[in-house]
Amino acid sequence: MSWLQRLREGLSKTRDSLVRAIPWSKNPEEVLEELEFALIAADVGVEASQEVLEEVRRSGKKDLREALKQALTVQLEPDAFRAKIRKAGFSPDAKKSVVEPKGKVILMVGVNGVGKTTTIAKLGQYYQKQGKRVMFCAGDTFRAAGGAQLGVWGERLGIPVVQGPEGTDPAALAFDAASARKARGFDLLLVDTAGRLHTKHNLMEELAKVKRSIGKADPGEPGEVWLVLDAITGQNGLEQARKFHQTVGLTGVVVTKLDGTAKGGVLVPIVRTLGVPIKFIGVGEKAEDLQPFDAAEFVEALLG
Repeated sequence: MSWLQRLREGLSKTRDSLVRAIPWSKNPEEVLEELEFALIAADVGVEASQEVLEEVRRSGKKDLREALKQALTVQLEPDAFRAKIRKAGFSPDAKKSVVEPKGKVILMVGVNGVGKTTTIAKLGQYYQKQGKRVMFCAGDTFRAAGGAQLGVWGERLGIPVVQGPEGTDPAALAFDAASARKARGFDLLLVDTAGRLHTKHNLMEELAKVKRSIGKADPGEPGEVWLVLDAITGQNGLEQARKFHQTVGLTGVVVTKLDGTAKGGVLVPIVRTLGVPIKFIGVGEKAEDLQPFDAAEFVEALLG
């Protein structure tokens, strides 16, 4: 099965809630009214939904489904210039075949249960296939067997893992891992972190400390800070993203478990509110079910 087929299948719950019940043959205003309810139900959010519908109206297109595709694609484009090009009806470029991270270290953050450690393993495999020498840092030292889980993945993939005993200071471990990557000349270090409750100020401060420690070991790093977000959380996920962004300055979001929810529309307010791009999306358990995000491809799979 191709990625596009897996994506279409994975987005089936969101697609069902968003467009299957829309009476496309009815009066345009009736269709738009139904669409507003459907967009909000898919967790696009009230303000974003209204913006999307206004863009559909301004387009003047008789084919409302096509107008909706264009409007949603623009909303999912965080770069203002690229969004302007899309509004003009042009695609700014072909889908990027590889997501190239800035710098050499990616700090991975997110709350418990989003699949962060498994996502790190999938990303490690992805970048291995691109010819990169990858390292892991098992910085989830507060969770029982958190480090061991990433250690197992590292052994399975042939990726070295810097880890310590349970309860090890995560900032110190991150410092050691960043130093080791630099000394050994590896291309990429993925740093796992504890599944921090975003409402706990002291835990968020600990995360900021981890980021500073990496910078002390390797100035300018981490080049990326990616939030792993479970699509099932919907609008709660947006609040998580805000808190993490305030603390560590997100540069990207990886959205998992899109196949398990009808709230896949939450990608729109994440990009719209934070101006942070979606880097990867996941629609299954297999490594190949995590793929680079492309706005036009996503919307096409969503709306058909």
